[in-house]
Amino acid sequence: MKNTAVAFTGVNQVELHELPVPEPAAGEALVETRRTLISTGTELTCLGRRFEPGSHWDEWVKYPFYSGYTGAGVVVKTGAGVTAFKAGDRVATRTGHQRYVTAAESALVRIPDAVSDDEAVWFGIACIVQNGVRRAHHELGDAVVIIGLGLLGQLAVQFTSLLGAREIVAIDTAPRRLEMARAHGATLTLQKSAAEARADVLAATGGRLADVVYDITGHPSVLPLTFPLTRTLGKIVLLGDAGTPTQQHLTGELISRGLSIIGAHDNNPPKTANDHAWWTRNHMADLFMTYVAQRRMRVADLITHRFTPVQAPEAYRRLTEDRATAMGVVFDWSQG
Repeated sequence: MKNTAVAFTGVNQVELHELPVPEPAAGEALVETRRTLISTGTELTCLGRRFEPGSHWDEWVKYPFYSGYTGAGVVVKTGAGVTAFKAGDRVATRTGHQRYVTAAESALVRIPDAVSDDEAVWFGIACIVQNGVRRAHHELGDAVVIIGLGLLGQLAVQFTSLLGAREIVAIDTAPRRLEMARAHGATLTLQKSAAEARADVLAATGGRLADVVYDITGHPSVLPLTFPLTRTLGKIVLLGDAGTPTQQHLTGELISRGLSIIGAHDNNPPKTANDHAWWTRNHMADLFMTYVAQRRMRVADLITHRFTPVQAPEAYRRLTEDRATAMGVVFDWSQG
């Protein structure tokens, strides 16, 4: 068995590495990958080193950097003590772009029969977005603005729709992204910058502005542009980790209008569920799988590009040159 992995070996340098096939330790399973999903925002930030020296990004991205964090595959073998899974079971894993991976039994997510590999591979992104939506503590009938309609933004549209948002205003400059958002629950799409959107948001909300505004761009200049779109005492959720956070600035509106800024990160959910904090990553992943199986969420139609692993350098080159027309970009490990 050959174990191929996608590696970043320098700024904008992508290679395929051959690694040993790992052996599952006690409590682990060996998984053969079928699909992995490129997290375009995170991975392009890492690939281009688009972050500040000394930031957590700088500490994280060391070469060779093995990218990716969401996959779907099938269990090949299990280590001692594994009881919930067996060879042949379909599972989703928080692992990188690699043909064979090991994962702790506690971290494996079972894929229902009604959910395809193309759908299951979105679970990692879905958990990140679900955590952000939970941090916002929505109420039925909220007016929501979502700025940035990449992978996370598209799922934020669907999750806030499921939560009963009255208005979902989606803002981006890419027409294709707006079409997707409109097809998945956005009530109003605006092809413009956030700086130009206030009049439209006022009209859509009857003059009240948004209860919750999501900044999912990862661009530091956007944060102050969210304030004029948010109602007094409203909430702003930062669901995009800027590589240059020191360039994010506040304005006087934050205090004078009593706005709340909520940070949301993948590491927020508790590792173990309890009565005070039930929604672990696995619980959120299971909920996402349920929504997809029930056809209450759609993600397969968000896939725009599909590559084999050997095409990885080409995949990242195309994303770097033309990200606006790409949405879900999948590596199909069953091909080559």
